[in-house]
Amino acid sequence: MRTHVDFLVIGSGIAGLTFALKVAEHGKVCVVTKQKMDDTATSYAQGGIAAVMHTPDTYEKHIQDTIIAGDGLCNEKIVRFTITESTDRIRELISWGTNFDKDESGHYDLAKEGGHSEYRVLRHKDSTGKEIEDTLIDQVRKHPKIEVLENHYAIDIITQHHLGIEVNIRTSDVTCYGVYVFNPKTNQVDTILAKVTLVATGGAGNIYSNTTNPTISTGDGIAMVYRAKGVIENMEFVQFHPTALFHPQERPSFLITEALRGFGAILKDYSGKEFMQKYDERLSLAPRDIVARAIDNELKISGEDFVYLDCRHLDKNDLIRQFPRIYAKCLSLGIDISRDQIPVVPAAHYICGGIKTDEFGRSTIRNLYSSGECASTGMHGANRLASNSLLESVVFSHRASQHAIECLSHIDYCNAIPDWNAEGMVLTEEMILVTQSQKELQAIMSSYVGIVRSNLRLQRALDRLNLLYEETEDLYNKSILTPRISELRNMINVAYLVIKQATTRKENKGLHYSLDYRKMKS
Repeated sequence: MRTHVDFLVIGSGIAGLTFALKVAEHGKVCVVTKQKMDDTATSYAQGGIAAVMHTPDTYEKHIQDTIIAGDGLCNEKIVRFTITESTDRIRELISWGTNFDKDESGHYDLAKEGGHSEYRVLRHKDSTGKEIEDTLIDQVRKHPKIEVLENHYAIDIITQHHLGIEVNIRTSDVTCYGVYVFNPKTNQVDTILAKVTLVATGGAGNIYSNTTNPTISTGDGIAMVYRAKGVIENMEFVQFHPTALFHPQERPSFLITEALRGFGAILKDYSGKEFMQKYDERLSLAPRDIVARAIDNELKISGEDFVYLDCRHLDKNDLIRQFPRIYAKCLSLGIDISRDQIPVVPAAHYICGGIKTDEFGRSTIRNLYSSGECASTGMHGANRLASNSLLESVVFSHRASQHAIECLSHIDYCNAIPDWNAEGMVLTEEMILVTQSQKELQAIMSSYVGIVRSNLRLQRALDRLNLLYEETEDLYNKSILTPRISELRNMINVAYLVIKQATTRKENKGLHYSLDYRKMKS
């Protein structure tokens, strides 16, 4: 089937749906999402969205906190306009129906998280992302010009390559004409041609064994843009959230929000002693890269599997009121957080790099925009400041929508694009091959490309990944297309980018820490 739309959105999290709502008055919009519309990383976000709402906070304080967390690699221009536009974007979310917690006086009950100098994190208890996602879904479903294709899987971005035309990536003459999409109802690949395409597919946490990301986070957008010759950058900066609930039988790992540490919870080692004073004067509220490395070091020293987060000194009623989801989850496992310490361990959480974009969310491929975790805007630098991700998404989706609306009348469809060619893809792959390859990939990345790295580990990871790549490409080219084998292919592409870009960084910056460049303080 072949379809024409004005705006094509790949992904249904906060970035994708915000963009869809903003462009819908100017043309036909199609949102493609590979599972249900609410099955997104946005829905999993607990802590909140950072923004300057009132004094004593200021834009300059938030800007400096972001730049400090980014360890010198943030684009200051990007940081400044993202922060200064934050208040307007929050008000827009509220106007659409998002409810943020307020105190008894009616002011927003702002939280403080690691790396923040002020209380500025708006939240909806410990389910902020779900509150925002539900609000956006409600608005999208009511809009007559937005079509949502659930359970549809984007396979590849359509460019001149599909016309048999060679492109020179150095002169940035690659153009996006739409996307090939797998339709589960027909088991065929449909062609969706679009004047403007936004990639908002989220992160890639599932390249690791232990992640807080939902199973959908397989780096699809980043991999598609990479294969289409778009520029991908800063992939070495993989953020590990310091405090995922230690429960090895569960995937994804349940996140214990940083807001709990902002509320007063304290990190302690296996014997019950505080340890963060050895690593940073900000203690348990140091930025995530520092806390994750500290925990990793403590585990290596002790040989234990986890450390503790201690909430026992906090008021029980306030604890349950502020963090009902965490309280209920832990209680279901026999842990009463008002009386018991929470076992926690770092888990892959967020990719700070991704599809290189400019200040309007434009990628290096014409007519292709990107927003959200899959984009590299320059906002986060070498380490994302807590609760800046949802903010970045709404700001850049707004900016991308304004630019795309202005350009729409100057863009034409390319009707010469051929339909998907499935010739030679006749093998029904054995699922065990895909499953086992995915486990091998996750083991490689977790063992060699984790919180602490070395040149030797990275080279070993690359050697082993090359074999997986060759096997998977051979299987992909022969097999009947399924989302599972496409996801594996994308995960291998993304893992390669993480390893290669980590190999080229010859210094320790933010989330990239190599034993070859500096010894860890202990």
